Amino acid sequence: MEFSARQIATLVNGQIIGNENSVVNNLSKIEEGKPKTLSFLANSKYVPYLYETDATIVIVDKTLKPSKPVKDTCTLILVDNARESFAKLLEVYNQIRNNKVGVEQPSYISNSAKVGKGCYIGAFTYLGDNVVIGDNVKIYQNVVIGDNSVVGDSSTIFAGVKVYTSSKIGKECTIHAGAVIGSDGFGFTPNSENNYRKVPQIGNVIIEDNVEIGANTAIDRATLGSTIIRRGAKLDNLIQIAHNVEIGENTVIAGQVAIAGSTKVGKNCMIGGQAGIAGHLKIADGVKIAAQSGVGQNIDTENEIVMGSPAFPISEYRRSYVIFKSLPKLNSQIASLIKKNQEL
Repeated sequence: MEFSARQIATLVNGQIIGNENSVVNNLSKIEEGKPKTLSFLANSKYVPYLYETDATIVIVDKTLKPSKPVKDTCTLILVDNARESFAKLLEVYNQIRNNKVGVEQPSYISNSAKVGKGCYIGAFTYLGDNVVIGDNVKIYQNVVIGDNSVVGDSSTIFAGVKVYTSSKIGKECTIHAGAVIGSDGFGFTPNSENNYRKVPQIGNVIIEDNVEIGANTAIDRATLGSTIIRRGAKLDNLIQIAHNVEIGENTVIAGQVAIAGSTKVGKNCMIGGQAGIAGHLKIADGVKIAAQSGVGQNIDTENEIVMGSPAFPISEYRRSYVIFKSLPKLNSQIASLIKKNQEL
């Protein structure tokens, strides 16, 4: 695929400085720019590379004032926000690159399943009874979609994803390789023989529109009712979402986070990597939880920032950490005072 500077400028509403007929067929970082590649400059630390790069087209902010001319072989496209414009181009490029359609064989599609227009079904995919697949959905190889499940328009499900029975996936969602949607929640109850008896998990998982689920993330089905991932939420790789959890709109969660059963996380929250959240809690809207924090109680204050294990407000954590770092010195001082006191 080749794109001219004129085409790119049209897509990002940019102004061309240089040759509008310059053509690119690949992407590069500005410091590693090569002929016929497209790059961008959004960080002032990389400005020196602008004058050295061999990239054919570079997207830059309109506010940039070059201190010297760029190479004759380099065409600039001036935009309001270089980072956002480049991200838009990457999205377009990705759509073109992944624009597969049709059903590969071997695959199994139940007679009662419904597949929309413009879909791609990869080889060794299984679509169970009464499955409904919307228009323009991309389902890659070795995916299983269980009975009575729904996948909304323009969603992408990458290779090896397993979607259990009765799961509901919204429009324009992305689920990366190896994720498991709707596996049983961790529900067991001890019996009189001191063994654990499994509690049937008969609920489902609902994933609303524009949600992204990272590779090898597991989202458990509810015991009763639904585990819910609200519109616009973004989950990283290797996350565990337990049964009956609810994740609010536009909340982002980094890798290796675990959230125990029936906890409700508000909208617009940010949860750092390896944080753990106990069950049956409520996390207010806009809360930020630092990496490796352990949350064992409700966070009721909106936009609170917490850190530590157990987690508490970050301002208190920082003051406490200063004291913690001083403990060896304080211990030496105390030992010295005790020794002097004994000598007296």
